[in-house]
Amino acid sequence: MQGVRELIVEADGGSRGNPGPAGYGAVVIDAATGRILARTAEYLGVTTNNVAEYRGLLAGLRAARALDASAAVHVRMDSKLVVEQMTGRWKIRHPDLKPLAAEAAALFPPGRVTYEWIPRERNRHADRLANEAMDAGQRGEQWVLPPGEGDGEPAGADAQDTAASPASPASPASPASPDAADERAVTAADERAVTAADERAAGAVAAASAAPAPASSSVPAPASASSATPAAGWAPADLGPPTAFVLLRHGETPLTPQKRFSGSGGSDPSLSEVGREQAERVAAALARRGTIQAVVTSPLARTRETAKIVADRLGLEVAVEDGLRETDFGAWEGLTFGEVRERHPDDLAAWLASPDAAPTGGGESFTATAARVAAARDRLLAAYPGRTVLLVTHVTPIKTLVRLALGAPPESLFRMELSAASLSVVAYYADGNASLRLLNDTSHLRLP
Repeated sequence: MQGVRELIVEADGGSRGNPGPAGYGAVVIDAATGRILARTAEYLGVTTNNVAEYRGLLAGLRAARALDASAAVHVRMDSKLVVEQMTGRWKIRHPDLKPLAAEAAALFPPGRVTYEWIPRERNRHADRLANEAMDAGQRGEQWVLPPGEGDGEPAGADAQDTAASPASPASPASPASPDAADERAVTAADERAVTAADERAAGAVAAASAAPAPASSSVPAPASASSATPAAGWAPADLGPPTAFVLLRHGETPLTPQKRFSGSGGSDPSLSEVGREQAERVAAALARRGTIQAVVTSPLARTRETAKIVADRLGLEVAVEDGLRETDFGAWEGLTFGEVRERHPDDLAAWLASPDAAPTGGGESFTATAARVAAARDRLLAAYPGRTVLLVTHVTPIKTLVRLALGAPPESLFRMELSAASLSVVAYYADGNASLRLLNDTSHLRLP
């Protein structure tokens, strides 16, 4: 638009757990000079990636409006979902996102805001701000602009792509890379895949937000809780060694062969003789491999006993992480599935149908468990970067870590087999990617 000032907004949001601790970042740049005019970031508490991304968009547009309400604004984000929904190419299905999109659309007159998808590496500035906000929030602080980063300086390396080639509002998706051109070729299958993966988590926000804060942990406190916003795709080779979590389900207890609910709200049984033998076999197998560098356990008796047997064999100390405890199954503790179906049929049906439903008698929903486990995962990733850590825990936390690593829906919890004393492995890379390397390995339990 001739004679109209052009502003560029780069925005991003992320959630460490989806839902989990979340934050956003946004930067406003003068398209003509390439100078940064405003930065903003905020920790949001527990919410989803989608909500955090929309909140980042809103913050960026508000900052642009405060600078010049008559400007033409070009928004660049690496969220395909937000870009496609705000341009009207995709429908907004989830009710939590509709009011955020409507508010964003109302900040400037129609036609004055254009949108472009950019690769994540070209959105580094907003991504960094979002992570700074999440780091601050997890320290119990509010984000503040770091010293030496006052507004008005050139955009620099973080935003050099933005400043170099401001896009014309007439062609909102005119990127300089073939990758972005590919992203414009949106198909119905693309839309279903992205919205199914991303919007599904938005329904879990209320329960996740209501979940109690994790208890204090004896895991070493990290100097910085920085963690990259989760992303999809293969991890580049130059990211350094991943942090590997070797996930060990505890050995059998007297309740295990009977397939009774045994969570964190019951009698907390110890290992049976079979369970102790299983733990010894795991310890021998891990000692032969020689790769475990630290051992962390759930606080429950069966996991602590399993962890001690293994750690003693490896010559390591055991740290306790409360977030790794099993789900509280409420009144179902100690019952078989059949007994629960007879006594609490409606509650069981609701629990099987929705991750937000909790077991009878004040139990813990899978949504609440996921938020707790994701927070524990982030603490452990920050405490043990680049190391191989044995996490001794339970069925639901292990399945949850696997599900989150794969971006799988909550119902996938019912579609995984996880045997007593089995081993699974998830690797986490510095850019936020995760890779499932092993699931339910019991080869170490077989007789020679």
